[in-house]
Amino acid sequence: MIKPHGSDTLNPLFVYDTEKHHQLLKEAEGLPSLLINSAAAANAVMLGAGYFNPLRGYMNLADALSVAETLHTTDGLFWPVPVINLTDDISTIQGASRIALRDPNTEGNPVMAIMDIAAIETVSDEQIQSMAQQIFGTLDPEHPGVATFSGLGNNLISGDIQVLSFSYFQNDFPDTFRTAVEIRNEISERGWEKVVAFQTRNPMHRAHEELCRMAMERLDADGVVVHMLLGKLKKGDIPAPVRDACIRTMVEHYFPKNTVMVTGYGFDMLYAGPREAVLHAVFRQNMGATHLIVGRDHAGVGDYYGAFDAQTIFDDKVPADALDIQIFRADHTAFSKKLGRVVMMNEAEDHEKDDFILLSGTKVRQMLGDGIAPPPEFSRPEVAQILMDYYRSENA
Repeated sequence: MIKPHGSDTLNPLFVYDTEKHHQLLKEAEGLPSLLINSAAAANAVMLGAGYFNPLRGYMNLADALSVAETLHTTDGLFWPVPVINLTDDISTIQGASRIALRDPNTEGNPVMAIMDIAAIETVSDEQIQSMAQQIFGTLDPEHPGVATFSGLGNNLISGDIQVLSFSYFQNDFPDTFRTAVEIRNEISERGWEKVVAFQTRNPMHRAHEELCRMAMERLDADGVVVHMLLGKLKKGDIPAPVRDACIRTMVEHYFPKNTVMVTGYGFDMLYAGPREAVLHAVFRQNMGATHLIVGRDHAGVGDYYGAFDAQTIFDDKVPADALDIQIFRADHTAFSKKLGRVVMMNEAEDHEKDDFILLSGTKVRQMLGDGIAPPPEFSRPEVAQILMDYYRSENA
C-alpha cells in the first residue's frame, strides 16, 4: 500500500487506548479551556483521524507563514495550507501551558482535545492578509474562504494535541465518517492496490458517476473511494445527509459490488481552489489512495480560479518528489447525444456545443425545486427523486 505523506507509518493523533482516553478526559476537567472556532476544530479532527500525517498539532507562526509562501514548513516538510488554531480571545488560557480544546459544533461544547501550548503569538493584520492572498489568490471579502480566514482572530496558538473526540461528525454521520486509519484498513481488507479517490461536496450527477468509471477503467484501478466533505459549506450548498443519500443510491444502483467505498471526512470547505486541491492530494495519500481525480475548477468558487489551475499547480508548485499519489486530470464531462454516453468535452472537440446536455446549477436547482426531474442523461432518476424531495421540503 502507498506510504503516508512524510513518514513510513500513519500516526493519527486520536487517543485510541481506552484507559489513557479516560484519564485525559478526567484531566481535561481541571484544565483551562478554550472554545475553538469551527476551522480549528476541523483541523483537530483531521489531525486526529490521521489525514494530516505527519503533523503533531497546530503550526506556529513561522511555519504558517512559510507554508503559505513556499508550500513547505520551516524544516522542509511539503504542506500546501497552514494548519493553525487562530482565535480572537485568549483570556481563558492566559499563562497556561496545557489546555482543553472545546468543540464549537456540539451542544454543551464538550472537550475534543488536549493541547500542550508551545507558543501564543500575535499575528498582524498584514500577516493575515499575506497568508490569505497566498492561500486563496485573492483578498476579496466576498470569497467565502477569505471571509472565514480573515475573521478567525489574531492570536495563533501552536503546539501538539491529543484528540479525544471527532466532534459531531462521528455522531451525525456514523455510517459515512471514516478516519484515514479506517479507510486504509478497509482498502487492505478489500484487497485493493490501485485506488482512486473522488472528492465531492455535492450530490453526484451522471457526469461525476461516469468520471469515476473512466478513471477506474483508464488506470486499471481496483476501486474508487467516494470521499465527501461533511463539514461547513457556503450558503446554498446541499446538506451532507442529502448528498450522502444521493451518492449511496447512485452507487447501489449503478456500480458493481466491491468497486466503490462511500465515505466522508470531517473538514470545513476552504474554497481555496489550487491550494486546496493539493491539500486534497496530501490527505488522500494518507488514507491510502494512489490517485486523485482533479477536475475543472476543483475546490473552486465563483470566478476566482482558472478552469485548470487546480491541475497546473501540480506542475508549477509541487516538487516531483513531494507526493507519491498521482493525479487523474479530468475535463468537464457531459452527455453527448451523438455518442450516446458521457464524455470529457476536451476529447470530443469536433462536436457542436448543442450535442452536449449542459445544465447550469441554477437551472437544475430551479427544476428540482419545481418538482421537475432533470433529463436522465444528466441525473439518475433515483438521485433526482431524493433531491426533489429535499427541495420540496425546503420550499414548503
